[in-house]
Amino acid sequence: MNEKELKELQKGDILICLAYLPDDVVSVNSKIHIDAPPAQVWKTLTDYDNLSSYLPKVLSSKVVERHGNEIILDQIGKTGIFIFEKIVHFRLKITEEYPSKISFGQIEGDFAVYLGEWVLDSSQTIEGTILSYNAEMKPLFFAPPILVSFVQRQDLPGILKAHKQRAETL
Repeated sequence: MNEKELKELQKGDILICLAYLPDDVVSVNSKIHIDAPPAQVWKTLTDYDNLSSYLPKVLSSKVVERHGNEIILDQIGKTGIFIFEKIVHFRLKITEEYPSKISFGQIEGDFAVYLGEWVLDSSQTIEGTILSYNAEMKPLFFAPPILVSFVQRQDLPGILKAHKQRAETL
């Protein structure tokens, strides 16, 4: 992470970078600074059964199986904008690497591609945690990449801010 990014994060900015990959896959990389230690941020991210109580657009979230650091999670959420909102369902396989990374990938659901990770980082320059969300996605339903990236740009700040608020008030 460069100095400019650190300064922006310190100011409270949310960094979002979108890219178009081959085969209509959209890549998203985002970061937010959270004024809480990584352990608190981890606790927020891994409270899987309660994500729907504070994350926008998450309608339900339930752990189906847990084996050590591997979790199978069922989620239902809303995606899209205005009249083009759609309910989506996916089952994720999650691998936790405490205290720094949570990787996920869809094993069944409404996406042709849905995989990514949450990364918890600290910096010498700012206290707290830098939370990054990196993902690649391509819905099975018709949604041009430009629309998918627009929805990500709209939804991600709310999701990241919700994690930040929750972690900072724990």
